Amino acid sequence: MATKTRDNRARQNGRPGTFRWSAGSAGTLAAAAVAGAAVGLAANLGRKFVVQGLAGASGDWAETLTQEHQIVLALFDKVEATDSDQGTTRKHLLTKIKNALGKHAIEEENAVYPALRDANMAHDADALNGEHGYVKTYLYDLENMPANGAAWLAKARELRTMLEEHMKMEETEVFPALRSQLSDEQNAKLFHAMSREGMKLA
Repeated sequence: MATKTRDNRARQNGRPGTFRWSAGSAGTLAAAAVAGAAVGLAANLGRKFVVQGLAGASGDWAETLTQEHQIVLALFDKVEATDSDQGTTRKHLLTKIKNALGKHAIEEENAVYPALRDANMAHDADALNGEHGYVKTYLYDLENMPANGAAWLAKARELRTMLEEHMKMEETEVFPALRSQLSDEQNAKLFHAMSREGMKLA
């Protein structure tokens, strides 16, 4: 009741009442909201460029993917350093691994593997792409089992072993073979196509 009386008095005196916005105030708030959204969008894009740029500084698609492999393996090193009672830490690291592998898989599946197929290397592309499906199964299993105890760590080690074999085939055989078949211009184009895909999940 006191607020209503104060509002009535304020209106009689030609001033806006408590909790009432004048047209100018509303415009200021709208402008601030738009500015805040723009700052947020710019910050998000900046973060994406930083994340993508850290691995892609070389400008070489194969080197970038190799660097991303190393980032994932470093996360597995952190998993290995956990104890059985650190389930929360393990789940947090698994989320980071899943995010890194998700971005990496999009880059390969939407840019690199199609380039392999175009270069008459469809067998390699299909084999590597199929392995991505098994990686996703391991990630699903790890997400849905208790992270405390030895069973979870044993499953994580199986995933790491599979990933290391997958990465080795890409780094020592498939990627060098594809890069040698492509011209400098084609390699640069593939790098940019792969970077665009990575930006979607950076």
